[in-house]
Amino acid sequence: MKSGDGTGMQGLGLMVLRLAVGVVFVMHGGQKLFIYGFHNVAGMMTRMGMPLPGVFAVVVTLIEFLGGWALLLGLLTRCAALALAIDMLVAILKVHLRNGFFLPRGFEFAFSMLAANVALLLAGPGAAAIDSLLFKRRS
Repeated sequence: MKSGDGTGMQGLGLMVLRLAVGVVFVMHGGQKLFIYGFHNVAGMMTRMGMPLPGVFAVVVTLIEFLGGWALLLGLLTRCAALALAIDMLVAILKVHLRNGFFLPRGFEFAFSMLAANVALLLAGPGAAAIDSLLFKRRS
């Protein structure tokens, strides 16, 4: 197996990671989009002192929801993983860090999602990804 070719056990491992992380972000983004709504997400960001809360509420919600779907499909995986990693870095720095490491308010979960997205950014989508069809390497 060639390193990073998306086949074999490594490719399957990356696919499992991509699917698990994708589900988490579809659910979190979907919660913001369909349950809280942009207005309530913006209100939360206002209370946290975020700049341009109305803009960032839309941006964060769509990055999480659409980025999660991109990971599930393996479509533009590295781009989605980069956006989601940045999302998690900001969440750690602006929300969770002050609450220590451990859940329910600490940064351990956001840190895990940051690390998972960095891994996908560096390694690619793994097996069964649309990216593999779109961006086949030429020998």
